[in-house]
Amino acid sequence: MIYLDNAATTMHKPQCVIDAVVGAMGSMGNAGRGANEASLSASRIIYDTRERLCRLFGGTNPKQVAFTCNSTESLNIAIRGLLKPGDHVITTMLEHNSVLRPLYDMERQGVRLTIVESDRQGRLELSRIEEALCEETRMIVCTNGSNLTGNYVDVEAVGKIAKAHGVLFVVDASQTAGVFPIDVERMNIDVLCFTGHKGLLGPQGTGGLYVREGLFVRPLKCGGTGVQTYNKSQPKEMPTCLEAGTLNGHGIAGLHAALGYLLETGIDTIRAREQELMQMFYEGVKDIPEVTVYGDFSVKERCPIVTLNIGNYDSGEVSDALLTDYGISTRSGGHCAPLMHEALGTVEQGAVRFSFCHYNTEEEVRTAICAVRELAQEDES
Repeated sequence: MIYLDNAATTMHKPQCVIDAVVGAMGSMGNAGRGANEASLSASRIIYDTRERLCRLFGGTNPKQVAFTCNSTESLNIAIRGLLKPGDHVITTMLEHNSVLRPLYDMERQGVRLTIVESDRQGRLELSRIEEALCEETRMIVCTNGSNLTGNYVDVEAVGKIAKAHGVLFVVDASQTAGVFPIDVERMNIDVLCFTGHKGLLGPQGTGGLYVREGLFVRPLKCGGTGVQTYNKSQPKEMPTCLEAGTLNGHGIAGLHAALGYLLETGIDTIRAREQELMQMFYEGVKDIPEVTVYGDFSVKERCPIVTLNIGNYDSGEVSDALLTDYGISTRSGGHCAPLMHEALGTVEQGAVRFSFCHYNTEEEVRTAICAVRELAQEDES
């Protein structure tokens, strides 16, 4: 199989990640739940992973990194833990349902929601975010990169707007963590939400959030923490505040190894390779008759994603044909990004997403280009 669905999850992991998970399964105890070596070794690997994430994201304190299962859990914690009835929150049409659904739920609870529109290519005018601000605005929450079009959002510019107006800034880095440089201090990000299984090259079931020092986020869950056993309330200190229950230590061990791989290889090197493959594919399909490509390709800095449709073919049919006839794995349908499909005019048809990893090859890209060309020719006939 030619795997071009890396925006959903990177299937090919560095061998060191696989080895780390296997090793942890046979040796790791429960972090913070004992003084035995198995428990202590788990605590050490988890804390060292916090340190690596803090360094990768330009944070000030590793204890501000709390682990979760994925970006969705992280975003729910941030959105539900910082907003209250009467607040105003601003987001964009680019967002994934992991942002939109918690916001809609908070809207039903009395939070006022403004969604900033994009153009037909999924581009934002950042001035519209500033225009939407009002006295009650508590938060701006937006993606760093669209999972549908691959368009990169200049979160540093958005962060300046948020800081200038005293508004909290929450960033969904699902598509950019491990791919693009992120500096929470320079970008004025109050809460960074990330997942481990995409650009960070770690196992599924890992993720987290970095919370700016001094900002208290109400916990989504309460329970065992290994400390303050006789306290009837969830501890308020980070990261314990947001980490009720046993962590996915085995997965975090894999994430630890993945971060080591990223730091050694260099995310700039990885990003350059992925963008090279993306650009090769884009150049190969953009002029094929009947093919419509979505997103802004006039700028170099973008996530390694090319999303397209062939004529009036349903995107699911195209994706099925790619897999059945050519062995190419892609993603079709709505991609959990309903508002972005409204902007693109693809609500009924959906779209076929090709997303690249540095493990992909030029030969795989050429095969994918030929497949799209042949399917487009069948549509013409």
